[in-house]
Formats: sequence, C-alpha cells, structure tokens
Amino acid sequence: MKIRSVEYAGTIAAPRGPSPGNLPQVAFSGRSNVGKSSLINTLLRRTRHKIAHVSGTPGKTRALNFFRVNDHFFLVDLPGYGYAKVPANVRKEWSRLLDWYLAESGAVNGVVHLVDARRVPTKDDREMIEYLARLDLPALVVLTKMDKLKQSERKPAIARAADTLQLGDEQLVPFSSKTGEGRDELLAALSDLLPPPPPT
Repeated sequence: MKIRSVEYAGTIAAPRGPSPGNLPQVAFSGRSNVGKSSLINTLLRRTRHKIAHVSGTPGKTRALNFFRVNDHFFLVDLPGYGYAKVPANVRKEWSRLLDWYLAESGAVNGVVHLVDARRVPTKDDREMIEYLARLDLPALVVLTKMDKLKQSERKPAIARAADTLQLGDEQLVPFSSKTGEGRDELLAALSDLLPPPPPT
C-alpha cells in the first residue's frame, strides 16, 4: 500500500455518534504514552506536518478520531487507556464509547493494538486482546519503540510479548517511529485487513 492522501475526516465523541463516512475502518488502540500518535504520523508519512497530535499529556485523546486515507479507508485513532491521572468518570465514558464502537457499530474491519516493546504487556493489554478475540475482530499487535532496545534485547522482547498475549509471531510487528522499522510490514498488514481499493 502506498499512502497518496491523508486528511482528518471527523470525530465521534459519544456512542452512536454519526460516522464521517461509509469507508472500511481500521482502529488503532493502546495504552496512553505507548507512542500511538507518533506511529500514525510515521505510518502515514506525516512527520513534518503531523496529522495525529503528539501530546506531552498522556490520556489527552478522548474521542474517536477519523483519518481518511487514499479515499479508501478510515484509520481510527482510539483513546489511550490505562493512565492513572484520568478521572474515573472519564475512563468510564471512554469504556462506553469503545464498547459501542468495537462491539456494536459493525464498522470495524480490524484493530491494530500497540504495546511498548520495552515493557511486559499489561493486564489491560491482555484484556484488550481477549476482548477482540471474543468479538471475532482481527487483531495485530505492533511493538513500538523498538529503537530503544539493544540488539540483544529484541528477540526476548518479541518472545515475551507473544507469550504474554498468547499470539503467534505473525501477529506481531516490531516498529520504530524513529527509524521507520516495520512501516512497510504494517502497511501490508493493513492491506490484508481491507477490501481491495477500487480500480483507478
């Protein structure tokens, strides 16, 4: 997949909010501060003029943000979770929004879930993968911040994530927003999740 065009398409802030269109959708999820905005900008080649806002305040994204890619699909940035300073009532609203979007909207083709490669996947990460399995939603795990690992740490980190999340190696993509590692593999995986684009 080549990225030809990207534009912000809209936001859904509450369950049953109107969708910005009828294109196929791939959602990106992960804990706050996992590097999701940086990954999205690297993936979409928006490193100079960023489209997904990289915030110094984890937990700032509080809605579903839609980006129209190639006029072919929506990349949907989900709120980050697991940040302790977010009030309980806000976390509850996020949970309701995500439950509706993933389980009820019927619009999601698959989910790309981000995990920090330097850390053991958390209970939240395990629960998300289990939740997506129950929903029968295709899921791919991207291990972010691979550039921060020593060469000797890479294989153990990948094996640890696969074991903790009970996934096969083919469901894990090592990624670095700094070096671009994993970008082509992730784009290829997105192509597999989506119907073929219409002929041009």
